[in-house]
Amino acid sequence: MTLRVLGIDPGLTRCGVGVVDVLPGRQATMVEYGVIRTDAHAPLEQRLLMIAQGIAEAIERTSPTAMAVERVFAQHNVRTVMGTAQASGLALHAAAANGIPVGLHTPSEVKAAVTGYGRADKLQVQTMVARILGLDELPKPADAADALALAICHAWRPVVSTAATPVGAPPQGSGALTPAQRAWAAAERGGGTREAAVRARAARSPRLEA
Repeated sequence: MTLRVLGIDPGLTRCGVGVVDVLPGRQATMVEYGVIRTDAHAPLEQRLLMIAQGIAEAIERTSPTAMAVERVFAQHNVRTVMGTAQASGLALHAAAANGIPVGLHTPSEVKAAVTGYGRADKLQVQTMVARILGLDELPKPADAADALALAICHAWRPVVSTAATPVGAPPQGSGALTPAQRAWAAAERGGGTREAAVRARAARSPRLEA
């Protein structure tokens, strides 16, 4: 059975969108990819509306059976993380409204899934995504490549063969967790204790950016 995953690399100025079909043997093919762009000078509510419409159109065009969204981590740049979180919320809302199961994935988890290295650079991610999907050219811009990588990462997880991971739930089996995910889960279980929060911050890797 083919799994069709819509990957969303959330961002307020550029929101990456990528859809892949994956067979049980991990054979992946590209369906479509692109970027939803908004004008940085436009009112915030209009920018969010454009992103919501773009995601809704992608769902209508491709009818995904699962959605993969980058898990948002706190960053020093408050404006950047706020925009990312807002776009992420729109993706989650769209998934819930259409009954699409969602998986949240850290940047390091995605990089490790497609390149074998959790700190791979953008060119390495683009190169491996193109190789996995059999593309003649590197998927551009980077936001679109990241969205495709998210979709591939989600489809390749063992748990996806039976059911997609609910929003906010860690992957089944401790072996599926990256260091960043283990630290995040520990922080959530500890109710945000200082020690757990420090471990979570230490395990993070930089967010995939354009």
